[in-house]
Amino acid sequence: MSFEGEQYPGVAPVAPQTQGFRLNHTMLRAKDPERSLAFYSQVFGMQVLRRLDFEEMQFSLYFLANLEASDQVPEDTQARTAWTFSQKGLLELTHNWGTESQEDFAYHDGNAEPQGFGHICFSVPDLSAAQAWFDEHDVTFVKRADQGKMKDVVFVKDPDGYWIEVVQADLMAASGD
Repeated sequence: MSFEGEQYPGVAPVAPQTQGFRLNHTMLRAKDPERSLAFYSQVFGMQVLRRLDFEEMQFSLYFLANLEASDQVPEDTQARTAWTFSQKGLLELTHNWGTESQEDFAYHDGNAEPQGFGHICFSVPDLSAAQAWFDEHDVTFVKRADQGKMKDVVFVKDPDGYWIEVVQADLMAASGD
């Protein structure tokens, strides 16, 4: 028998018509793509799979991933674009042209009032080592692993102030009820 998901009010059985659906990416807006790309590549080891520019609408999309050695990324740009849109767990950074030069410009991070969007999350193999890595890179912490009621969970901020949760999978095993 295969896992059918935890059941709660509102959860419906999986419809066969949704077979093959997958969450491809989450989008965050980036004021300054150079600064954000430096952060996500240097601090989180992500690589840009594809950049798509939309000149008429004055914005660019950057699709980032943490690639595995076994990932077979196509060299051809059209094939890579299709491959990018078939993956799981990508981060899309959207840059609206010109925002990087607007001194007072900022996006709502979702955690200030009124709250809405919360955070994205990275799983790491060693939370203590990751926290030390963040310190080496002067990353802004919201919460360290030993702070607050939820131990072994780290929250940091990206250059636009979005929260990033960082967890170590085996330390999360006993979480919740």
